[in-house]
Amino acid sequence: MIIGEGTWLSPGVVFHTHQEADIRIGCRCDLGPGIEFIVGSHELGSQERRAGKGTARSIVVGDGCWIGAKSVILAGVTIGDGAVVASGAVVTRDVPAHTLVAGVPAVVKRQLP
Repeated sequence: MIIGEGTWLSPGVVFHTHQEADIRIGCRCDLGPGIEFIVGSHELGSQERRAGKGTARSIVVGDGCWIGAKSVILAGVTIGDGAVVASGAVVTRDVPAHTLVAGVPAVVKRQLP
């Protein structure tokens, strides 16, 4: 777990950590209340038990990002520098630098200056 200098964590931010997967938050980021970072998941299992073998993949947030309240950032995601994640978004794939994403699942809404 690495949190860069000047980064703000609002109350209720939750980091679901795992020994095999890092969470790295860049410098000068602002994280809203109730965000969850989840590095773990499962492979799809058999019909007897659909949650198969456990997996863990790192999450990386670049410098200068703003992640809105109650967002969920899932395993294996990289959020590029200067990106904005709208409140309540569920980020399931990489977010390009300097873009605004929103929705469930999160999609690019626009490029930012």
